[in-house]
Amino acid sequence: MMFGMRDTGIRADAGSLRGTWREAACQCWFTSTGRMMPLMLKLRDEDGQIRRVDHIAVHSQEKKNYAGVPSVEFDCTLFLPEGQRRARLIYLAAEERWAVKL
Repeated sequence: MMFGMRDTGIRADAGSLRGTWREAACQCWFTSTGRMMPLMLKLRDEDGQIRRVDHIAVHSQEKKNYAGVPSVEFDCTLFLPEGQRRARLIYLAAEERWAVKL
């Protein structure tokens, strides 16, 4: 008898979120195929001011599990007034919230 691994569709856990993540508000478009496309972000800066980021270039998108919480992580570039900044944007599906790591 052979024993084997079958694909159950469940991805391995990616651990916990490391580093400093900021809460974010995100305007998102869902395509007809269900793909998520972030369009705009609002972030609170170090001074407590809310900053709006209107231009986001998404390089890649990956479904992950962080500490058992299903999420979608985006590798993207944010176009800020002071210049471009590479960032990781994450949607935590179970908590229905967004976070960004600059």
